[in-house]
Amino acid sequence: MEDPFIRIEENGAVVPLREDVTTIGRGCAVDVRLSDPSVSRLHAEIIRRGPYAYVTDLGLSRNGTRVNGRLVARRVLEDGDVLTFGSARCRVGGIAREDFTAEVELRRSAAPELTRRELDVLTSLCRPALSDEAFVAPATAREIASDLVVTEAAVKQHLLRLYQKFRIPEGTNRRVRLANEVVALGLVRPLPPTGRPEPSQAPQPAPGNLPANATIGAEVHDRRAS
Repeated sequence: MEDPFIRIEENGAVVPLREDVTTIGRGCAVDVRLSDPSVSRLHAEIIRRGPYAYVTDLGLSRNGTRVNGRLVARRVLEDGDVLTFGSARCRVGGIAREDFTAEVELRRSAAPELTRRELDVLTSLCRPALSDEAFVAPATAREIASDLVVTEAAVKQHLLRLYQKFRIPEGTNRRVRLANEVVALGLVRPLPPTGRPEPSQAPQPAPGNLPANATIGAEVHDRRAS
């Protein structure tokens, strides 16, 4: 079988995947360079582990990464998958096929399909988890509304739909349970700075540098935004 590769739809160029990490973006130093302006300078990576490969969106672009039309943060790839970085389409090939058990297939589909706005709401909800605190509470509906410059009512509607998509049952600390589920699935990415002045605070670590003991905890009084 041929070695794993990625094919750029725009020009038909075929780029072999590196043995470890293949970088993708619009910058000059990446392995797979895409000229589309919707692609960030360093947009995503394809990482190989033995016969497997997975794509990771680096969270540096508002336009995201899709696999077969579904927005993803990280996803194991299969032969023939269509990857979309911003508006630039590519296809991967040469990846060994494997029959998955029902249990593995269930895990692969655990993350529901989300709209861009729903991802923004989830990211804002979980933003406190990017702080240095070991015990944090997720953002309230009011804080999310202020962060995204939308109404609080709109945020509450998004949260209700997200509770249904992630199957978060009613009860106390519902936002906390949603936030923990999102973090566990690896769907959280930091939003770009809004430009609004914020209180002085210690620099926040990148998502990959989140303290190992950091968890999203319940507030003493859960506000029902929720």
